[in-house]
Amino acid sequence: MAKRDYYDVLGVGKGASADEIKRAYRRMAMKYHPDKNPDDKEAEAKFKECAEAYEVLSDAEKRQRYDQFGHEGLRGAGMHDFSRMNVEDIFSVFGFDDFFSGIFGGGGRGRRSSRRAGPSRGFDLETTVELTLEDIANGTEKTIEFTRQDTCSICNGSGCAKGSSPGRCPMCNGTGQVARGGGFFQMVSTCGQCGGSGQVITNPCKKCRGTGRVPKKRTLKVKIPPGVHEGQGVRVANEGEPGRGGGPRGDLYCYVRVKPHEFLRRDGSDLIAIVPITFTQAALGTTIDVPSINGTQGLKIPPGTQYGSIFRIKGKGLPDLRTHRTGDQLVQVTIETPSKLSAEQEELLRKFAETENTRVSPESTRFFEKLKKHFGSH
Repeated sequence: MAKRDYYDVLGVGKGASADEIKRAYRRMAMKYHPDKNPDDKEAEAKFKECAEAYEVLSDAEKRQRYDQFGHEGLRGAGMHDFSRMNVEDIFSVFGFDDFFSGIFGGGGRGRRSSRRAGPSRGFDLETTVELTLEDIANGTEKTIEFTRQDTCSICNGSGCAKGSSPGRCPMCNGTGQVARGGGFFQMVSTCGQCGGSGQVITNPCKKCRGTGRVPKKRTLKVKIPPGVHEGQGVRVANEGEPGRGGGPRGDLYCYVRVKPHEFLRRDGSDLIAIVPITFTQAALGTTIDVPSINGTQGLKIPPGTQYGSIFRIKGKGLPDLRTHRTGDQLVQVTIETPSKLSAEQEELLRKFAETENTRVSPESTRFFEKLKKHFGSH
């Protein structure tokens, strides 16, 4: 399914400022938040769609690429895979934990305090890789370039300036939780100031501005197995973003995009080619060369072949990713009528028409003249 325009997703114009985009995202995130729309899969999908749109439009470099080239321009930009994330993970990507925790009591239906207390796995990333049918037939190795948030080399991910360390959070007194209400009934939720860690950065690192992360370009080679399909994701383990608190890295998912072939199209593991032949070849039979995945392939056309006939060449298709069996190639023939004839060719065809007892123009009465005469007689 084609992706919607990111500006339409957030309901803003292309000239919207960064603040307008941020306000629009917050408004849409509140509208489609899963806590506000329980068990509503459509709302959840729109919630994640808004996050994807905001990731692009809130980043100056990604927005410029998107404005110039559309969705294609984001290839290799190291996009987060929001479809695999929980609500609290999405908010933490953008640093909106505090804003939404005050509205929804933690941003993730009570799960944040236990998650943030210990190490957590890094976020998964996604990118696309373009393949030819030849790549799919034989398998290949592609060089992938993308940008991801990596551990800051100055502060080693702590977010603190050199020689300093985090201090105790004054709001929760280092517990990571705050209690609201009084008497017998109290509601305990994740601290909105420290995000449940119990610590705050008082002297942030200048390079990463206290986030502990900086954008970094990454280049690696990815092996693509034979038989992959359009839209299929190839997982590259531990190539996502680093985890929090010593947690493991996320993964990178390379989603396949198949480049159209000039002569062949795919149908499962089979390949289909449509090849034109002349009416004399169809009538008398011949052997022709047809395009295949490995160059050209000889194909025998029997006498009397009809328009649209399909011939099967065994084992000349694509491998199946699961069974490893190779499909076939199907060749459908069309019959071309010549638009220009030499005098000799025209004479021969008229003689042939006589043997069929078939009248052809201009010797025969024209069709429309006969039609006029027929209706004129009534």
